[in-house]
Amino acid sequence: MADLNVTTLVIGFLVLLFSLTVHEAAHAWTASRLGDDTARRLGRVSLNPIVHIDPVGTLLLPLIAMASQSPFFIGWAKPTPVNVRNLRNPRRDNVLVTVAGPLSNLGLAVVAAVLYHNGVTGAAGAVAFEAMSLNVLLAVFNMLPIPPLDGGQVLLGVLPPRLALRFRAVQPYGFLILMGLIVSGFLGYLIAPPYYFLLSWLS
Repeated sequence: MADLNVTTLVIGFLVLLFSLTVHEAAHAWTASRLGDDTARRLGRVSLNPIVHIDPVGTLLLPLIAMASQSPFFIGWAKPTPVNVRNLRNPRRDNVLVTVAGPLSNLGLAVVAAVLYHNGVTGAAGAVAFEAMSLNVLLAVFNMLPIPPLDGGQVLLGVLPPRLALRFRAVQPYGFLILMGLIVSGFLGYLIAPPYYFLLSWLS
């Protein structure tokens, strides 16, 4: 049982690492297409996970989740640098760059679901199911309207300028808010409803 648990955790971590890599590469690729090549010049339009690893979000947080047997195995990678002033339509395009990450996770979830429901069995089936559920979770988690998550950036882009300015004042405390939600366990109450709703559609 222990070997099975370790194997499951290793598979989960590798799927998480790949999914986070695709997420950040999607941000970088979209920014490049919309006029800002900052991330491309830094080598971030890449599926090499090393260039995207964040010590806390990619390594520490997943390890804590594994140690605590958390039902939600989440994390994040090193933020993709974007110079908004280089974008052709800064306000609109920044939102498009931001949502590219969660959309890439939903895309991976759909591909994994197709594989899972079309005869993939055994270890490959387990990986497909893990990829499906984890990528749905990442998409939902990242779209929470809390800076520095993608949802916080999207909210900044769609709010009227006066409200966006007020919301921007929350940004320095976003990480503390996020960690408070994780430690308290309240994060699960926020992400569970949309997570299970989307997962029910795919599974």
